[in-house]
Amino acid sequence: MDFEFSSEQEMLRASVRAFLSAKAPLATVRAEYEATIFDRTVWDGLVELGVVGLLVGEEHGGGGGMVDAAVVLEELGRAVSPAPYASSAIGAVSLADADLLPVLADGSTIGTVAIFEAGSRYLWQQPATRATRDGGSWRLDGVKLHVADATAADVALVTALDDDGQLGVFATERFDVEPTPTVDGSRKQGRIVLAGTSSRRIDSSAAAAETSIARTLDRLGVAAAVDGVGAAQRALELTVEYAKEREQFGKPIGAFQAVQHLCADMLRTVELGRATGYYACWALDDASPEEAHRASTLARAFAADAFPQVGGTAIQVFGGIGFTWEHDIHLYYKRLLTVAQALGTANDHLEELATLAID
Repeated sequence: MDFEFSSEQEMLRASVRAFLSAKAPLATVRAEYEATIFDRTVWDGLVELGVVGLLVGEEHGGGGGMVDAAVVLEELGRAVSPAPYASSAIGAVSLADADLLPVLADGSTIGTVAIFEAGSRYLWQQPATRATRDGGSWRLDGVKLHVADATAADVALVTALDDDGQLGVFATERFDVEPTPTVDGSRKQGRIVLAGTSSRRIDSSAAAAETSIARTLDRLGVAAAVDGVGAAQRALELTVEYAKEREQFGKPIGAFQAVQHLCADMLRTVELGRATGYYACWALDDASPEEAHRASTLARAFAADAFPQVGGTAIQVFGGIGFTWEHDIHLYYKRLLTVAQALGTANDHLEELATLAID
């Protein structure tokens, strides 16, 4: 296994970072916090960079893998970018069929996945949403919660049970969205209401649907973890810079051992999160489905608890100024909080790891 990034991946990282620095600075992120209408400027820039189709096969206009996409995701987390990259280029692409993949790959269509429902985070195999056959199409009835970037999406890929009680994936372009308030304005969410909504079926069978949904959840989980790596890395850099500049008792606060220990703990967490996250990306590309799921679960278990602690430690080092709207560090803390929200609790993932080990 080669643990070094290729020259192409390093060039990709440099290109994405330069683009986000120039076209999506933190001033733009702050403006997006209060925005109610999706601005496609950053998305269109990512399309021009050719990164939205990395998980799409070459036959559909894409080419790449999860490790390549992770390079982009880390930079988006570093910039706390509100672009719907994970929702469309990771989630929707993983569930889409041959009809949708080309328009997702070229960025003309933004997709999202609608899987979660009230009280059933880990019971996705039995959704309450129902799909009823209507001639050559299907009608959807139900409510989906915590749908990432729902207000920006042109198409939603929805999980539902069909007339025979079989799990399926359905694509719809007609759905009502109720924006959901979140602690992090750069990560928009919505509640999708489906009431006789017209759709078409994506999967070929219930078994195919379950396989693709499981893979999608693993990919999205790792995507959130790697996004967290970028946000945590930048929070660490800002914290170290501040510790070198802020003086107390006639010397920089970074000279005090207690602050040094806090920064060292942050660094350890970032590096462990990066290792588990990128290994999971490699596994999703090249390992067996069983190892890919195990690696994804491990990455989520670590990031869910550890990354919010990085944000909290950063606020602690910054002190009072870290709580102010004017300073940037709170943007990273909020991003890391929503990473944990997207991943679920570490205990759930550790229990899954234990089950995998026993089985």
